[in-house]
Amino acid sequence: MSIKSKISSIANFYIQGFRQMTWGRELWVLIILKYVILFLVLRLFFFKPVLAGQTEDQKSDFVGERLTEQLISAEP
Repeated sequence: MSIKSKISSIANFYIQGFRQMTWGRELWVLIILKYVILFLVLRLFFFKPVLAGQTEDQKSDFVGERLTEQLISAEP
């Protein structure tokens, strides 16, 4: 069995399974919506772009300072 036919049979398996779902479609929509909201909230409030708007030199200096701070604080 070739790789192309294996991929085709796997895709067909999932396509047929999704067509025959009753509750599954609504549940998948809720799951996808939950993940989109979760990642958007995490991105907006917790992972702010620290290096946005800086030049390459400023970025490299910032990263270098952070790395050396971690190395110094990790020493016994």
